[in-house]
Amino acid sequence: MTDDVAGDISLRPLTEDDVPVLFDIQLDEEAQHLAAFTDAATARDADAFRQKYRRILADDAIVNRVVEVRGEVVGSVATFPIEGDTELTYWIRKDWWGRGLATAAVAALLDEVTERPIQARVVEDNAGSVRVLERNGFVRVGSEDSFAPGRQATVTELIFELGD
Repeated sequence: MTDDVAGDISLRPLTEDDVPVLFDIQLDEEAQHLAAFTDAATARDADAFRQKYRRILADDAIVNRVVEVRGEVVGSVATFPIEGDTELTYWIRKDWWGRGLATAAVAALLDEVTERPIQARVVEDNAGSVRVLERNGFVRVGSEDSFAPGRQATVTELIFELGD
């Protein structure tokens, strides 16, 4: 499908009832490869994934939203504090890639979370996520080589930032 669904998305606060759907979404092997920095302890264990999300839901500093298209959960988008910075992360179900959904979901969250700067990190070979960030005004500010558990290898991670 090539229809543009960006106008049909909505964001809402994530609840514990959403966690099983998000677990199933993140099981896709190609998506895990592109994300690279998946948590090996929770990526294949539904109970561990649920416990991780209970901690996330209990943290008021994390803004975590479910992405829906016409009422169907298709992913999530969030900002979270890490080492004094605020970072952006998102995960969209693979069958929705390439339709403007991730770009629109990130834009919608950035309308809600007005704190700046916000950083985002992406493996250099994840061209789709690079485009999503750039379309939302993020600029590349650096890179670093890091061990990626999802690939069991060291990869180059690009660092992007959205300023004022």
